[in-house]
Amino acid sequence: MLEFYCLLREIVGETIYAALCEKNRYDMLDLNAFNQTPLKREPYPYMVVMNSLKAESIAQLLQDFPVLEHAGSIPVESVDYGSGFADLLKDLDSDELRQAIANKFDISLAGYPTMTTVRGVMREKDGRIHTDSKTKVITVLIYFNDEWENDSGHLRILNNGSDIEDYVEEVPPSLGTMVVFQVTDNCWHGHKPVVGKRLSIQMNYLVGEGAKGKHEFVHGLSAKLKNFFSSK
Repeated sequence: MLEFYCLLREIVGETIYAALCEKNRYDMLDLNAFNQTPLKREPYPYMVVMNSLKAESIAQLLQDFPVLEHAGSIPVESVDYGSGFADLLKDLDSDELRQAIANKFDISLAGYPTMTTVRGVMREKDGRIHTDSKTKVITVLIYFNDEWENDSGHLRILNNGSDIEDYVEEVPPSLGTMVVFQVTDNCWHGHKPVVGKRLSIQMNYLVGEGAKGKHEFVHGLSAKLKNFFSSK
C-alpha cells in the first residue's frame, strides 16, 4: 500500500499529489467531534470521543479494514487494506490532528514520529492492566466493532495497577469510539478477558526515531513469526 502512494507521487508530481491528499483529507475522521469533546484529567489526562468517524465513511471502513488472523499488535505496513482505510491513516497522521491533540492536552508534539498498529484477534491474556511504554507520548485508539454485546473487552480507565474493578470510566469497544490518553506513570488501563474478534487501530506519538525503530522491529518480527508458524 505504501509503495502505491510512492508510485503515485512519482507519476503525478509533488504538487498534484499534495493537492489530491488535501482534497481527500478527513474523508473518514470527524475532527469536529474530537474538538468538541472535553479532556478529562483524573486519574490522568484522557478523552473518549464518541462517533469519531464520519457516518458516511463507516461502510467503506468496515469493508476496507485489514483481515487479521493473528493476535497481537500488527504494524499497518505488514497488512493489506482498502482505500478507505488508507484515507483514515492519512487523517490520523495529519498535521491538523497532531495540532488538535497538542492543543487539547496542552503539550507540544512537534517532531514526534508516529507508529500505527492494528488488532483483530484477542487472547485471554490480552488486556491485562498496564501502562504504556515511556517511549510513547500520546496513545490514540479507535474501535471498529459493530454491535459489541460482550460484557468483557470494555476498556477501563483505572485508578491503580492492581484492581480492574477500580475504574473511573468503562469504554465499550464500539464502532467509531476513540480513546486518547497521555502516557504517564499512572496511565493504568485494561479490560476483562475476551477471546476472539475485537477490531481496533492504535496510533502512538513516540519520543523519537530511535524509539520508533525499536517498536517497528519488535512488532515487525512478531508479525513475521506469527505468519511463519501459521503456515506450518
